[in-house]
Amino acid sequence: MNQYVFNYLTPNATEGLTEGLKRVYNSPYPVVVCVGSDLSIGDSLGPLVGTELSLKLNGKAYVYGTLESPITALEINVVLKSINKLHPKSKILVVDAAVGNLDDIGLIKLSDVGIKPGLGVNKDFNVLGDASIIAIVAEKNEKEKGLLLGTRLSFIKKLSSVISHGIINYFK
Repeated sequence: MNQYVFNYLTPNATEGLTEGLKRVYNSPYPVVVCVGSDLSIGDSLGPLVGTELSLKLNGKAYVYGTLESPITALEINVVLKSINKLHPKSKILVVDAAVGNLDDIGLIKLSDVGIKPGLGVNKDFNVLGDASIIAIVAEKNEKEKGLLLGTRLSFIKKLSSVISHGIINYFK
């Protein structure tokens, strides 16, 4: 597994993400699936990225999961079946928020493997995607499942900006 890790505050995080995508993701018919919900600030990272991509990519990739049409972990299996039928030759890049260690908050992780959405909140879904970008938005805490609700919107917007611009630059 190849993985690249960037702190969102690093001045060249966007460029690093773009360069990393050149190494881990290549698809003649690119599909980006942005997972999350606008009902929780911490979980809104995916829909924020998806909205930005859908506005800026101008048909260079198929984008699923926006603020207007979010894809939550509960809909992943249905969405995956549809995407596989609509785009059988495509590789899927997945974008999602994650919880992790306190020291990892603010890290963006790019990997050449898919993810299991919902793991941070003890859900067991199938692996989604061929490559993934996750951002650690909060500390994993078994006692406080609502911790993603306490995440600041300004922080999520900064993370989503780095990720969306890295992806947009990759597709230019």
